[in-house]
Amino acid sequence: MQVERSPSVTYEDIGGLEEQTREVREAVEEPLLNADQFHEIGVEPPSGVLLHGPPGTGKTMLAKAVANETDATFIKMAGSELVQKFIGEGARLVRDLFELASEREPAIIFIDEIDAIASKRTDSKTSGDAEVQRTMMQLLSESRCPSPTGRAASGSSRSTPRRWTSPRASTSRDSLR
Repeated sequence: MQVERSPSVTYEDIGGLEEQTREVREAVEEPLLNADQFHEIGVEPPSGVLLHGPPGTGKTMLAKAVANETDATFIKMAGSELVQKFIGEGARLVRDLFELASEREPAIIFIDEIDAIASKRTDSKTSGDAEVQRTMMQLLSESRCPSPTGRAASGSSRSTPRRWTSPRASTSRDSLR
């Protein structure tokens, strides 16, 4: 797990993602900076976003730029770190991750390669598959219960939890082909 207090990446450091930057600013930055405006009109701001695209297309840089702009703590974790050997350990790590974010509000949680735990649900009876599903369910549960102040946002790459917006961060890589 990597924890940075307000990373130094800015939107100017990101090239070729103007549309995605605008979408991320609207979906993440605005709710963190102006949560009262959303509540005044009766709209619940999104609790996170899904940034998807091939490796090297700016997903992590976008998340770090939002953390910088909102003066938020940036917490990055690889999805594979949540896959644990013992029953309940992955879910405990997810709870600890969100607890850390609430202690360091405002916070951006970035889970890279979330497909390690967000695979297709199966009726498999193996304890390993059940543990991965438990971990994912804990992640969904935690991400849908924002902090009382509403100053924590989470993001991930690859899988699509419900209620999250989904800007695609891949134009820079696509234009190179």
